[in-house]
Amino acid sequence: MVFSKIDLRSRYYQLKVKESDEYLVIPFKLTNTLVAFMDLMNRVFQPFLDQFVVVFINNILVYSKSKTEQNKHLRVVLQILREKKLYAKLSKYGF
Repeated sequence: MVFSKIDLRSRYYQLKVKESDEYLVIPFKLTNTLVAFMDLMNRVFQPFLDQFVVVFINNILVYSKSKTEQNKHLRVVLQILREKKLYAKLSKYGF
């Protein structure tokens, strides 16, 4: 098995709220921000959960049977992050 870990940057500040609301992102440590973030991550990666992705808070674990398969899976995950405008910490990648 091959594993990679992706750590998202500033998880709470990546949660978007309506334009009509006072804040453009959810302020840190508000009630239910952890639940809201986990819900977002589960919805974003739902098609791939337990196939090759595990999400825990702001950590994404990508697992594969081979390096070739791992490269394909990482491309999928990174493309989703790009499309959803979710940002990772390059310094905390674990490949």
